[in-house]
Amino acid sequence: MTASNNDEHFLALRASPAKMDKYWAEGWRHFGVIFVRYRTSSHGGKPYTVLPLRVDLTGFELSRSQKRVLAKNRDIEVIIRPSFINTEKQNLFDRHRVRFDDNVPDSLFNFLSPNPAEIPCPNLELCIYLGKRLLGVTFLDIGETSTSAIYAIFDPVEAKRSLGILMILHSIAFSRERGCRFYYPGYAYREPFAYDYKKRLGALEFLDWNQGWRPYTDSDVVQEAEEI
Repeated sequence: MTASNNDEHFLALRASPAKMDKYWAEGWRHFGVIFVRYRTSSHGGKPYTVLPLRVDLTGFELSRSQKRVLAKNRDIEVIIRPSFINTEKQNLFDRHRVRFDDNVPDSLFNFLSPNPAEIPCPNLELCIYLGKRLLGVTFLDIGETSTSAIYAIFDPVEAKRSLGILMILHSIAFSRERGCRFYYPGYAYREPFAYDYKKRLGALEFLDWNQGWRPYTDSDVVQEAEEI
């Protein structure tokens, strides 16, 4: 992903859970200790309109298709623990990154600090295992009343399992168990893109840069994008 010249950024080595809630509500995300927010991005020379997203956990309900994703993955084990990077995850990242044609990330450390469990804020990894085999990992920042997905990787060989959606659903369940109000799945684009699966989440809101957070509907998003 390449940000345009309308991006904002700052550096923060530490941020409290309450501070992270505030940053996410204002549209900020972070790559390691660099916090950024931007309204447009570029892939393959084509501009895209950035839509920060969040799920209101008080209103979220599983759809039929999401229930099917959970049902066909009954054989997996979910492990949640403080985040760390090892050879197993680096190898999974290398397999995952071949899915991208442009703006291909070099390393997990493009997204995470050298001490991801603590810097710049508490972070847990939600790991999906089939037996002893690691199929997917999502790195989840922990706020006071919210959680936010930093980055997710999965084995493309297991694409039929819908592992991206599966990890989101388990992240939502975990966030609810913690009593959180919001789950931030990252951003999508107004235009069709690989991130469109996030737009199918229930109780979804997007950040209108002029009016604040609003319920996600296609018509609202089109109107907002035309005003940028």
